[in-house]
Amino acid sequence: MKFVDEARIRVEAGKGGDGCASFRREKFIPKGGPDGGDGGDGGSVYLVGDEGLSTLVDFRHQRLHRAPSGRPGMGRNRTGTSGTDAEIAVPLGTRVTDADTGEVIGELLAAGDRLRVAAGGLHGIGNTRFKSSTNRTPRKFTLGKPGERRELRLELLLLADVGLLGLPNAGKSSLIRALSSARPKVADYPFTTLYPNLGVVRLAPRHSFVIADIPGLIAGAARGAGLGTGFLKHLARTRLLLHLVDVAPADASLSGAEQVRTLAAELARFDPALAAKERWLVLSKIDRIDAETLAERRAALLRKLDWRGEVHAVSATTGAGTRELAAALMERLDALPHPLRADQAPAPADANWHPLD
Repeated sequence: MKFVDEARIRVEAGKGGDGCASFRREKFIPKGGPDGGDGGDGGSVYLVGDEGLSTLVDFRHQRLHRAPSGRPGMGRNRTGTSGTDAEIAVPLGTRVTDADTGEVIGELLAAGDRLRVAAGGLHGIGNTRFKSSTNRTPRKFTLGKPGERRELRLELLLLADVGLLGLPNAGKSSLIRALSSARPKVADYPFTTLYPNLGVVRLAPRHSFVIADIPGLIAGAARGAGLGTGFLKHLARTRLLLHLVDVAPADASLSGAEQVRTLAAELARFDPALAAKERWLVLSKIDRIDAETLAERRAALLRKLDWRGEVHAVSATTGAGTRELAAALMERLDALPHPLRADQAPAPADANWHPLD
């Protein structure tokens, strides 16, 4: 299925049913009183979080969503039937914005979350309700109110604890394959990853986290260069970033320090809050060089960057360092505050639990 993380839709709530102006007409009761009933309320439109969905692609084909209107009131004090609410399933992590005003209406983060995006119109009142001691035969009634109509922008932001960051071919997809059961495409050419991938890393029962791999970034990504511009937002909900650096790149046009500085600048340009997230340095593909060369390159990189954070060295091919990295991540995530409830970070539909043993 094609991964689509943005869509624009129109929602229209139902109109309220009109009130009724009616009078009793029965044999031998020539002056029956008013008996017009109220109309029914219009149906509202709700978005509902569904953990079985992982993309907004369906909204590219169906853009208009309506709720039924309420039925008008009738004589003999009969109230019109209210319109049923329309419920639209969306993936977890969907942010909803009013396309006309830019107002963020809300987010759906847990399965079953409901967000009303268009309120149904109120019902009209029948003439029975206007009867009084001074007005025995009211002919007044009110019409139902129109329902809300809105243009909405839906934006899917992945729910992940850890985000992978790096230039194309830094080894992000290989690492997520080594840590979880996710199976993204892996190849030696740049931009192999065309859409985000999620994987669940489980170290023990009830001890797991979700990791996200986004397409490789290049200089200028925050301004639209390469593939990263549309996917940087998927790092927004992560609690920790892993910055992967290839220690044995085929193209050595950028040094490791330059790679790190380039992407750090792109993060800051895109969103200062994203750049402020805790970030670990991960040296990847260490199986391609010997231990002495790795030690020299690691020392040189840390010296040039004046790096003070966590540093790990891994090989997704041999598995070297991956268990240690996963354990360190789990320990750190346990200590970090979680912005969402535990039940709001579900496993993606296509990812299976993958014990690291």
